Amino acid sequence: MATPTPTSGSFSALPLKRTKIVLLGDQSVGKTSLITRFMYDTFDQTYQATIGIDFLSKTMYLEDRTVRLQLWDTAGQERFRSLIPSYIRDSSVAIVVFDITNRASFLSTTKWIDDVRSERGGDVIIVLVGNKADLSNDRQVTQEEAQQKSTELDIIYMETSAKAGHNVKTLFKKIAMLLPGNEKEGEQAKEGNQKIDVTSPAKNETPQASNCACW
Repeated sequence: MATPTPTSGSFSALPLKRTKIVLLGDQSVGKTSLITRFMYDTFDQTYQATIGIDFLSKTMYLEDRTVRLQLWDTAGQERFRSLIPSYIRDSSVAIVVFDITNRASFLSTTKWIDDVRSERGGDVIIVLVGNKADLSNDRQVTQEEAQQKSTELDIIYMETSAKAGHNVKTLFKKIAMLLPGNEKEGEQAKEGNQKIDVTSPAKNETPQASNCACW
């Protein structure tokens, strides 16, 4: 009798690829909330500023491989700015976050992106993220303006709501697909970056959440 071919456990025989992702942006744009939503699918109504640098890790299972994402949550306050370049230095991905209801945080993304490219050159994936999409009625930055900026800088743009859970899983899945080793799928994802909600049902297109500015 032939020995059955194992149908599970194939990932365990492969080396686990680790990817360092650093989240950057001004204070209170929602960097920590994005990580919390992705890691635990929860949202904390109480705002607490990140002190220094926090680190979390999560495994993502793709069709052809398993990826360990190392998420580095950086403080947005100016007094911690000198710490951040050393964390950018060996990162593979930089997520630069702004609050769509706070124009100043959008304008600040230029310096955050400059910091990334100063440390990593072209050897990094940069994603510009407009968070708090559930407060679309209060937006100070249009989707068109943010998309234009990302096109000019040759980076990806997505809008999310950590509070409503809108596009958060899609964001990290897209990043995983763009990583080296999955170039074909990554190119397809990049070509379709204007249609960002590739996996969520239509009901999530307009996220709903209460009008709270505490994240």
